[in-house]
Amino acid sequence: MKVNVVTETIHLTYLFDPLCGWCYGASLALEKLLLQDGFAVTIIPTGLFAGAGAFPMNAGFAAHAWEADQRIAKLTGQVFSETYRRDVLERGTGRVDSGPATLALTAVRVMAPEREFDALKAIQRARYVEGRDNGDPAVIADILSALALDDAAARFASPDEELLSANRARIDAGQAEMRRLSARGVPTLIAGQGQDARLVSSSALYGSADDLIAGLRAA
Repeated sequence: MKVNVVTETIHLTYLFDPLCGWCYGASLALEKLLLQDGFAVTIIPTGLFAGAGAFPMNAGFAAHAWEADQRIAKLTGQVFSETYRRDVLERGTGRVDSGPATLALTAVRVMAPEREFDALKAIQRARYVEGRDNGDPAVIADILSALALDDAAARFASPDEELLSANRARIDAGQAEMRRLSARGVPTLIAGQGQDARLVSSSALYGSADDLIAGLRAA
């Protein structure tokens, strides 16, 4: 007789910012989690570099970011190109501003939720590999169009109050979870829901994705 084994779904919440290099490093592990059966993953932006958190690019931040980027590259194998270093970090123009990218991701979440991670990957690749300023709304609009996310691109180009409210609510929710669990920064991976929620060690996001998955299943 065949016995059907019911496997309980593991709920995960991933808190991130689209301009966070460490989040880019963690995206390889996140992608593998999203492909696994038995996991339900919700990704929520926290607005780290949006709104009041945005600032003009400067030499001090550029040097700090590049140093961290080299550590991330060694840990994860993710590419941080010389084009990115030259055209984004060292050009001396532009802003460190994740507001446009965050709003675009919310537009995708509203119009085509199954494509949100695709959009996030493309936004990260545009910056770190292609050397494009993904704090520039025009760059973000071009990325959405290239992904054939035309409805989301239209919402992003002319955001109404409904979209703006949804975007604020997502950021507020992400920040509330960080406060509730005393998370120190992004990326943050949370396993479980409600009172059963717990932080997953951030170091697990930069090692073997298979080990991360096995650990989550065994917990």
